[in-house]
Amino acid sequence: MMFPSKETVEAIRSRFPKGCRVELVRMEDAQAPPVGTKGTVQGVDDAGSILVQWDNGCGLNVVYGADICRRIPESPA
Repeated sequence: MMFPSKETVEAIRSRFPKGCRVELVRMEDAQAPPVGTKGTVQGVDDAGSILVQWDNGCGLNVVYGADICRRIPESPA
């Protein structure tokens, strides 16, 4: 497993702030939610993993260097 630099982790935190919405693009895990599942970012840990509460109830993290998610626009209130 590769660990990102402190600068990379800060860049990930800036791009995926707590409360933003994401959509799963790829996750290599048998328990992964389906591709396209949306969720809300809870934070980014020191290893660069994005902590997501998926809308389907799953709580798996998007692991730096292995999984992919994309930020999606906020829905208008």
